[in-house]
Amino acid sequence: MLIAKKLKEDNIAEYLLYMWQIEDIIRVNKLDIDIIDKQIISGFEQPQNVKNEIREWYENLIDMMRREDVMEKGHLIINKNVISELTELHNRLLKSLQENEYTEAYYKTLPFIVELRSKTQDKNTPELETCLAALYGFLLMRLQKKEISGETQSALSQISSFLRLLSLKYKEYKAGKLDI
Repeated sequence: MLIAKKLKEDNIAEYLLYMWQIEDIIRVNKLDIDIIDKQIISGFEQPQNVKNEIREWYENLIDMMRREDVMEKGHLIINKNVISELTELHNRLLKSLQENEYTEAYYKTLPFIVELRSKTQDKNTPELETCLAALYGFLLMRLQKKEISGETQSALSQISSFLRLLSLKYKEYKAGKLDI
């Protein structure tokens, strides 16, 4: 909860990756708040009132996962809404004549997006979600200490740079500093 709040303000792409990780952590812990409390929340060096807030946050996420039927796979609507909002901003940035740097970064990334989308079953997945899924997969591979080819690392580096720029634009947009 504490990390999510900070990431949502600072870097929206990292926030989404973190929230996807939280969804998976909840799944691994069988959507059981007592297990999550024991395994995760109790490890936080925070006052009890903050731990209570964190527990409530997890309880709310568990409840949403059940109601939205994403207990085994998929993402919460709150996370899908962020992707929709980012996609809307992305499209506006591409149409803006002042956003040459963003447009250039997108077109540098586009071949990797096309390649990734050709390998997925759901061709309707938004481009930004494809980028985020690639980075999330990379993070999981690193955690599992799996080898990652140089070609894949190069693609992920470009995707990461693109998402970093989009996150910066999102932060500017939210602060009212982006005129598009």
